[in-house]
Amino acid sequence: QVQLVESGGGLVQAGGSLRLSCAASGSILRINIMGWYRQAPGKQRDLVARINSGGSKTHADSVRGRFTISRDNAKNTVYLQMNSLKPDDTGVYYCNLESAGGNYWGKGTLVTVSS
Repeated sequence: QVQLVESGGGLVQAGGSLRLSCAASGSILRINIMGWYRQAPGKQRDLVARINSGGSKTHADSVRGRFTISRDNAKNTVYLQMNSLKPDDTGVYYCNLESAGGNYWGKGTLVTVSS
């Protein structure tokens, strides 16, 4: 089993920045993909960004140039630096870890961007 714990959410004004962190623990396979997903009120959960254990990254078009995903393999931690935040970025941000051992989710952290 793998446990994921997110932190760093909160309330921020439009144009501001936040940094999310997600620490993984448990039976983590070396080869994996960690990512961030976002679920806005009344909408489906969508990919924000993901990064594999080799460092290859993918960012959603809606956040490219504003958000940056990174990871520290030694700490089994993934980060999401969010700059130039917009009200549309509001939602619950979920950490995800995908590997041959399974697909795991954190409980989420709420990000609210006020206009």
